[in-house]
Amino acid sequence: MPLLPARARRAPAALLVPVRRLLEARVPWARDRALDHVVEREGHLVPFLLAKDALLAATPPPHAVPLHSLPSTIPFPFRPLRFLRLYPSAFALSPHPIEVSPTPRLSALHAAEAQVVDATRPDAADRLLRLLMLAPSRALPLRLVARLRLDLGLAPDFQRSLLPSYPDYFALSPDGTFLELVCYRKDLAVSAMQSYAQRTGGYKVGDALAFPLSFPRNFELDKKLRKWLDEWQRLPYISPYEDGSHLAPRSDITEKRTVAVLHEVLSLTVGKKMEKEVLVKLGEALRLPPGFRKVVARHPGIFYMSHKLRTQTVVLRESYRRHMLVDKHPMMGIRYQYLHLMHMGKEEVGKGKGKDRKSKRGEQMIGEEFGAEEEGGDNEEDYDDEDELDEDMEAGIASEDEESDDDIDKDTETQIAH
Repeated sequence: MPLLPARARRAPAALLVPVRRLLEARVPWARDRALDHVVEREGHLVPFLLAKDALLAATPPPHAVPLHSLPSTIPFPFRPLRFLRLYPSAFALSPHPIEVSPTPRLSALHAAEAQVVDATRPDAADRLLRLLMLAPSRALPLRLVARLRLDLGLAPDFQRSLLPSYPDYFALSPDGTFLELVCYRKDLAVSAMQSYAQRTGGYKVGDALAFPLSFPRNFELDKKLRKWLDEWQRLPYISPYEDGSHLAPRSDITEKRTVAVLHEVLSLTVGKKMEKEVLVKLGEALRLPPGFRKVVARHPGIFYMSHKLRTQTVVLRESYRRHMLVDKHPMMGIRYQYLHLMHMGKEEVGKGKGKDRKSKRGEQMIGEEFGAEEEGGDNEEDYDDEDELDEDMEAGIASEDEESDDDIDKDTETQIAH
């Protein structure tokens, strides 16, 4: 048997895995209506929560806030006034001057959320610690962590309420721009994949763990791609918490570790999903290999890329059964209650449209009182797309889907109940 070259003999075994063969092929994308619902039903949730926090996060919260003082960083899909008026069950508006205040129902739900945040603080700290442990530099830009706040289920004031409570976990860089890891906990360096394998028995470090796969209806892979995928699944599983710098670039084993990192990142979120733009920025901070952006599209059985809401959202497939979370984090239970409150506001707006002319005239007069703020804004035709979106939301999300919105509302109410 011929001897390998000296350089190859010294190389780690992982480097000897064959380089990529078939992954240059184009993998088809197929719509998954259930997972599109997961994304679409939360369409206005982020600006809603950020507006809510602007009103109630202060201690004690102000009675009312001038509309113009709401943070400009809130990503309202259209003008703030028009957005807030969509949800009268949550936001009360006064005309002179234009001020917004939380309704009693919103305040009560915010108080319930605060209790959940307090109860899950150790869990939030562990998940944030794991995220830092994934970074080769053991640090992440604080600005990026703040952008991940809702994904991770952190409190609005996590820099004051969470970080100081765990000085053995976290520290800020001298210039205050990075969140740094203080203590690496080996007991937490177990990925979601490894944890599941250990619970089901027989797993050892280095074993060839296969990622759970599921595909939408009528989805078919080319035979060559299917054969490659079967071989790829049998490769050793490299933990995302292990150093992968020694792995050969553009190799199947590097691809599998990259998938493992992205899988773990999504597993650390409370909703098991993330906007692709944010995921890309996080992947860059985690120093994933070049081309990692294409990994999600190449593995549609593990990740689903939704194109709803004029953006791209990556969903971890195994975490959902149709549009229901398999393991619901307590923070998601609160989020579903916020969605219910938002839906109540939509219903109230819809009922208002059916009032007689006198009531409509009264609403018009209120609108005229608010009009002074709107007159200096953009022209109404600039918001045609948003108008259509609002009408879609009032009529029901994704009416062409096989599942009815009534079913989704019932499922959401079921999740709230549990």
